[in-house]
Amino acid sequence: QAAADPVSSSDAPEDGPKETSSVSQNISDADAFKILLEMKMKKRQKKPTLPSTVTELDTEDGSKVYVVGTAHFSDSSKKDVVKTIQEVQPDVVVVELCQYRVSMLKMDEKTLLKEAKEINLEKLQQAIKQNGVMSGLMQMLLLKVSAHITEQLGMAPGGEFREAFKEASKVPFCKFHLGDRPIPVTFKRAIAALSFWQKVKLAWGLCFLSDPISKDDVEKCKQKDLLEQMMAEMIGEFPDLHRTIVSERDIYLTYMLKQAAKQIELPRASETEPREYIPAVVVGVVGMGHVPGIEKNWNSDLNIQEIMSVPPPSASSKIFKFVIKATVFGLMGYGCYRIGQRTVQFILSMPAAQSYLQKLTEMRSQH
Repeated sequence: QAAADPVSSSDAPEDGPKETSSVSQNISDADAFKILLEMKMKKRQKKPTLPSTVTELDTEDGSKVYVVGTAHFSDSSKKDVVKTIQEVQPDVVVVELCQYRVSMLKMDEKTLLKEAKEINLEKLQQAIKQNGVMSGLMQMLLLKVSAHITEQLGMAPGGEFREAFKEASKVPFCKFHLGDRPIPVTFKRAIAALSFWQKVKLAWGLCFLSDPISKDDVEKCKQKDLLEQMMAEMIGEFPDLHRTIVSERDIYLTYMLKQAAKQIELPRASETEPREYIPAVVVGVVGMGHVPGIEKNWNSDLNIQEIMSVPPPSASSKIFKFVIKATVFGLMGYGCYRIGQRTVQFILSMPAAQSYLQKLTEMRSQH
């Protein structure tokens, strides 16, 4: 719109609209791109005023990456994301989501709040169908934790990602990337990394989660010292779980941020013109717990092939899976038995059935 209407109608002469129309018809795509890019660059702050939750990273070719560390249930995190995108006018926005969770970007807060609180049999079946029995059950247990926080705070998760999605759409030529590892891969690798008793202990802890959570507790998660203390406690109890759910995803997120930070090619009027590139500006929106890992991995050569593979199930996983299935089928069988027993008792108690049985008894005694 800016390229097609460079002069405002109030300041234009009487024949202004005709001139504007002819200009807009003659302007090439490359020229329109350059005009909008120049406007974007003018709006981009040379020394942006950034929130304290933002970490600045540079690439070898001069691109800049601004990583916004967020608390997933936080109003101030949403404000931090909006301010950062407005200040730096990025070329790419990368969020800590995968294709399996992208639906939360387009759902309104009220619907998400309802969805997060409701965990039913249909969701469990869908999770098991998508991820397998063990990973599906683990996913539902973690959803229970999210639902617990949602209920305590009255706030749906992922608000910072929805704000990033809306704000990115206002920036010219800004791309929106999903930067997290697919959740089925994460869950399957996490399950494979735990022993049988670790799985039982983790499931037990998640099932009986009921501690009250305040908004102040969530905001404290934005402080690195408290976060590192929480992570240390987690490592001490489930080191393998920390590796798969946190450390491996640190690597994946770092890799995706570096891919997004490759230089941008400027448009050319013709194929004969030499190619020109400019450094990219990227905003990454991730949980604060991933920021230290991203900083640590930033200057390393990363290979994500290994952390994308799903190891075969261990013997303990097979046993646990068998126990779960046996318990489910056992309960179903017992239920059918009880229902059947009560049905038979009910039928036998009916007068018609008793009369029929009496006749059969008399017939047998006569023979």
